Amino acid sequence: MVRRYDPERRQRIIDAAIRLVGRGGIAGLSHRTVAAEADVPLGSTTYHFASLDELLVAALRQTNEGFATALTESGALADPECDIADELARITGRWLTQDPTGMELEYELYLAALRRPALRPVAAEWCVAVTGIVADRVDPVTARAVVALLDGICLQVLLTGREYDVGYTREMLRRILAASPQASASASAGHGAVPVD
Repeated sequence: MVRRYDPERRQRIIDAAIRLVGRGGIAGLSHRTVAAEADVPLGSTTYHFASLDELLVAALRQTNEGFATALTESGALADPECDIADELARITGRWLTQDPTGMELEYELYLAALRRPALRPVAAEWCVAVTGIVADRVDPVTARAVVALLDGICLQVLLTGREYDVGYTREMLRRILAASPQASASASAGHGAVPVD
């Protein structure tokens, strides 16, 4: 039997793992279930991913990319006149409503990192990436606080099923951003100010 060249197979395996975790959590994930979901031979999953942890790392890395990409693509945070709190609150709301299943999956994979040390560095990549984007406008300590707040709000929305409150998020972000030395300097200079109600 001639092997067919399939350059997309690795990606199909990752996508299948993401779908499986999204539907039933990590407990039901195995090379066999992923192979069946991806419609590939069992040997393909072990060829591309020697362990389930390797596969989970790839899945988590892929799910992590979305929010940081949305922030970068909006381009608004690069504008010194941008209301950072408003923009972050808006993008977070869009992210939560556009892809709640993706967000649930992301947190499922984060929680798996508590028990699977191989996932921990990848779980931290999201925080590092988003903090880096925000730190272009505020000091690094404030940027970390902003990311922690957004992370907590998203988790609360997912756990409680409550509707995302853009106004609350904006106000809490403004309170944190008001403490930033960079935001204070911008405000006193009269440009790129972070408004505080």
